[in-house]
Amino acid sequence: MKAEVLTPGILATVQDLGRPGYAAIGVGRSGAADRGSLRLANRLVGNPEGNAGIEATMGGLVLRFSSATTVAVTGAPCAITAGGRAAGPDSPIPLRAGDELVLGMPSRGLRCYVAVRGGFDVPAVLGARATDTLGGLGPPVLTAGATLPVGHRVLGPPNVDLAPRPPLPDEPVLRITPGPRLDWFTADALSTVVSRPYTATADVNRVGVRLEGPALTRARSGELPPEAAVPGALQVPPSGQPILFLADHPATGGYPVVAVVDENDLDLAAQVRPGQRIRFFQPSLPSF
Repeated sequence: MKAEVLTPGILATVQDLGRPGYAAIGVGRSGAADRGSLRLANRLVGNPEGNAGIEATMGGLVLRFSSATTVAVTGAPCAITAGGRAAGPDSPIPLRAGDELVLGMPSRGLRCYVAVRGGFDVPAVLGARATDTLGGLGPPVLTAGATLPVGHRVLGPPNVDLAPRPPLPDEPVLRITPGPRLDWFTADALSTVVSRPYTATADVNRVGVRLEGPALTRARSGELPPEAAVPGALQVPPSGQPILFLADHPATGGYPVVAVVDENDLDLAAQVRPGQRIRFFQPSLPSF
């Protein structure tokens, strides 16, 4: 069985849970930006959580399946039609041979996830079927006319009709811990980070989110030699405006990291749209 991409939307890529363990040779983890949504989509169709699905930025994805199957759509909520029939998110969706799956623009959030029973069986690179948009690894970005083979790696049949999820917040609150280069900033740096909201600029992609808000002041001049970077790092260039690293972040960075967002909050960070406000919170510091 195959799925044909009729319309990819703004950006659609194949993603699984990534390729951890290669940072020492300059290869980032990549994988789904909102890992929880991909895991849920796979569970809803009876797949192992790590099967490859499709990550669609701002919806607009149209797929046609050659055989009957079951799919699920999770992540940013959007209008869904399956074979011309309205369908719901976060639930198994049966498709007949030749049916088209159509994703509208999300009402909030940024990224939708499509899983198919058996997973998209594209060739693996370094053990993963994840498109790394920065490193150029993995399957190519999806284009109209591309066909994706569907695999056979499944668990039991789908056993739920719906997996209710809380709505995405208008103003996400992301937990942070102090970064490895906190001493490069003035003593009030973390208090500044949690003091007021930051706004996502138009520079939002799988690499990261450039933010505007309270500027952070350096206590030291000069720049760092490149050092290891992790998802969730808040790197601060000389402008004082932080950049939040996401799934396709570079393996190293040269700007000091003032704080790191909790791994469990990165799914929320991955759904932040340009112009949306976010707040940071450190449990040991007061928020204002």
